[in-house]
Amino acid sequence: MAECRGPMSRRGFLTVGALGLGSLTLPDLLRSRARADLKTYDAIKATADSVIHIFLPGGIAHQETFDPKPFAPVEYRGDMGSIACKIEGERFSETLPQTAQLADKLCVIRSMTHGEAAHERGTHNMFTGYRPSPALQYPSFGSVISHEYGPKNNLPPYVCIPRQPNVYAGTGYLSSAFSPFSLGSDPAAKGFKVQDLNLPAGIDDGRFTSRRNALDAVNTYFHEREKADNIAAMDTFYDRAYSLISSQQAREAFNIDAEPAAIRDEYGRHPAGQRMLMARRLVAAGVRMVTLEYGSWDLHFNIVPGMKGQMPPFDQAFAALIRDLDRQGLLARTLVMVSSEFGRTPKINKDAGRDHWPKVFSVVLAGGGVKGGYIHGSSNATATEPERDPMGPEDLATTVYHMMGIVADKELMAPGDRPIEIVDGGKVVKELLA
Repeated sequence: MAECRGPMSRRGFLTVGALGLGSLTLPDLLRSRARADLKTYDAIKATADSVIHIFLPGGIAHQETFDPKPFAPVEYRGDMGSIACKIEGERFSETLPQTAQLADKLCVIRSMTHGEAAHERGTHNMFTGYRPSPALQYPSFGSVISHEYGPKNNLPPYVCIPRQPNVYAGTGYLSSAFSPFSLGSDPAAKGFKVQDLNLPAGIDDGRFTSRRNALDAVNTYFHEREKADNIAAMDTFYDRAYSLISSQQAREAFNIDAEPAAIRDEYGRHPAGQRMLMARRLVAAGVRMVTLEYGSWDLHFNIVPGMKGQMPPFDQAFAALIRDLDRQGLLARTLVMVSSEFGRTPKINKDAGRDHWPKVFSVVLAGGGVKGGYIHGSSNATATEPERDPMGPEDLATTVYHMMGIVADKELMAPGDRPIEIVDGGKVVKELLA
């Protein structure tokens, strides 16, 4: 049931079971439900083919980025200024001058909220749409999308730049076959090369094919005797690795040196710029989800120099990414999401920084069917809590999956044949959609 399109939810099954043994037989019920689910899935048309998730680890301050409070007392407002943006009457932090000029293409959620003030737990929320559980680890966006859609154009469906940023960006209870492919090094580094993408020294195409055939024979032998997940996952990894190495098109997707110098300069020759440029190359080639991280935003001390040091590269790269996707005709089908595990405290602390604050923070979306030039929700006058339209991680996850054409309450199988909804309790926030 978990692997079919439009599965019946646990709640739905239990509700039917409570009806007793009336005139509706189980085959009648399943046929009826299948028809209903088919209609449900037909009604959900994906507006995005791919996702670029830009994660800013440490908990970036909403006040110093997308939700400044210029009229709040200085102890709340902080020492940084704000600038007008291309959404009438709205302002961004002074750290985002290029991004402010394309705000008409952005959807800024200013009312994100959850209750997890620890980095690990907040990160789990924002990568899975679930609160952490001691009983089960949930899969990330990328692993779910990999599970639902699989690879395209011989490319991994899910790629992390430069590497998997945290354990919660992984497969959770899903098979390790849905793990991300990691570049292994930073695209901004001199002599950058993707790990495991080229043939080893001394191995030509003939030897490569011979080894592949030998491995296929070994895999067939073991598959006839074992059905373990780790063997199947290993086989999947080998298949994908061979596809990458043997496909010139796939290898070329990772070749950032093929980009014109002017484009690399537009993004910036720094980690933020080259990671986002690599993300654009990958989604253009067919990768379904790219997760990248940039910076360290846990600024308990001296938040002003911390922001002024790290934000200019982000501002340059993010603005370039949106412009580049747009001029190449990719923005309409590529969802870009900027998130962090939580925000920062309303008041500046004694060390001129801000501490952890999950009660309200900001997330930014662009492309992929979201409404541009739109601010969703608001925080109150001191950025302490949502004032309007609070939105939880489960709502964000449900909406992202909706844009990818995935029904978030579909059930997948956890260990022990336990059906688990992709997201539990979220809703599609239709106001975000174009």
